[in-house]
Amino acid sequence: MKFFIAGIMQGSKIGLELHAQDYRKQIKTSISRAFPNSSVYDPFEHNEDSLNYASEIAKRVFLSHNRMCGTEIDVLIAFVPEASMGTAIEMWEAWQNGSVILTISPLTTNWVIKFLSDVCYPDLDSFLRSLDSGEVADFIGKKVLEK
Repeated sequence: MKFFIAGIMQGSKIGLELHAQDYRKQIKTSISRAFPNSSVYDPFEHNEDSLNYASEIAKRVFLSHNRMCGTEIDVLIAFVPEASMGTAIEMWEAWQNGSVILTISPLTTNWVIKFLSDVCYPDLDSFLRSLDSGEVADFIGKKVLEK
């Protein structure tokens, strides 16, 4: 099974700055523990210096991640504590692909969150607890069987 960690990077920041990215390591570690035979792709891990990329390289990375979400993954984990245009596009591509979308966000009335998520967790702790308890694995198993 292939997981993709989508989540806020720049959000609404105007300059060349990022939101804290520490959530990614927590999610990746927990997924690897719950699904030991899976692969977990973290776009930030492979592009930590992305704010300094030349425009052509940045565009190629952006589009390749969206293409990956639309064709190569089974489960997208979306961390959206506030609006994130890039994450919304990744969610859309994953939804079009029929992938499972597990969202971590308090924005439950936002239409992207509301209509594209299979499950929405209010915060990172509740997602991690659900992952550790086996609830996430049970949900993914049921969803895959429905396909």
